[in-house]
Amino acid sequence: MSQTYNIYCDESCHLQRDQHKVMVLGAIWCPLEKTREIAVRVREKKIAHGLPPEFEIKWTKVSPAKLAFYQDVLDYFFDDDDLHFRSWVIADKTQLQHAKFNQDHDTWYYKMMFGLLEPLLSPKSCYRIYLDQKDTRSAAKVRHLQEVLSNNLYDFDRKIIEWVQVIRSHDVEQMQLADLLIGAIGYANRGLNQNAAKNALVARMRERSGYTLTRKTLLRESKVNVFIWQPQEGTA
Repeated sequence: MSQTYNIYCDESCHLQRDQHKVMVLGAIWCPLEKTREIAVRVREKKIAHGLPPEFEIKWTKVSPAKLAFYQDVLDYFFDDDDLHFRSWVIADKTQLQHAKFNQDHDTWYYKMMFGLLEPLLSPKSCYRIYLDQKDTRSAAKVRHLQEVLSNNLYDFDRKIIEWVQVIRSHDVEQMQLADLLIGAIGYANRGLNQNAAKNALVARMRERSGYTLTRKTLLRESKVNVFIWQPQEGTA
């Protein structure tokens, strides 16, 4: 039987004119049969640190008061061999030329999402892909993303890419983990250092991964994989 994986995708600063040059897409994946176990473990971390199990892990919530909790969650990601992360860093989205390439920002966003996901997919496995709800108009683009991913694998009967769905990150611990890791990658690539707790998490992620987080890793790196995308003539 083929192994089935759940992939959870999120993003940071994806809006075209949000005053941020760096945009980060990220995906956490794990075996389907480990999904519930991972969610339970993360909720146990919340309770152990005096937080309600429904507390939403978010990079924007990182503070000195909750640093020990977020370090515990980050260490759990690195200690669990079933959890993997890939990030796709757009170094400067102000350089994009959508009109020149006959596209809008939303269409380009899903092209980047394809770039994030395509190296993770094998024709020998099955995938259930979940995207964080970006807006109320995502359904058509999500269907198109599934179509493009499936066609790229000659998966015309949808046996490899079982589905691509939009979900709310508040309800899914793996999506919350993706938000945390994406936040750390974005913070590092923006060269920020104003928040001591966030600085400590970036330092911990660098220590545990062995990477700077600001340079691309080898494509086969499966624990913390980083790709830095620069717009080039004919591709932006």
